[in-house]
Amino acid sequence: MIANRGLRHLAIRVADVERAKEFYSRVFGMKLVWQPDPDNAYLSGGCDNLALHRGEGGDPQAQRLDHLGFVVASIAEVEAAWEWANRNQLSIVHPLRRHRDGSVSFYIADPDGNVIQVLYEPAISPLRFEG
Repeated sequence: MIANRGLRHLAIRVADVERAKEFYSRVFGMKLVWQPDPDNAYLSGGCDNLALHRGEGGDPQAQRLDHLGFVVASIAEVEAAWEWANRNQLSIVHPLRRHRDGSVSFYIADPDGNVIQVLYEPAISPLRFEG
């Protein structure tokens, strides 16, 4: 086993770094941590890091990402996020759903088609992370 502190970093390819940076800032409140050049930006939500790299998301030689997820603290927060996503006309991939394990989620797409799950997960949502 590799000792770790959980999934804290994700890197995705985007066609337009500025557009993606604005999306993740506006929709999930992420803040710019570092932008070494126009082709790369690093955002954080406090205890995580999302790297945006300019590239062709559909490159058949590139590794494919199924989806990334943002965990929220409660079912009420997922429901509020669902209403906000609809009011703001985000691209809905899968609607709000309650799962048998007690989790609740929905999926949206960012401007490059990367699929994002907004998720309440009973085992991890209540955990507190120290920044």
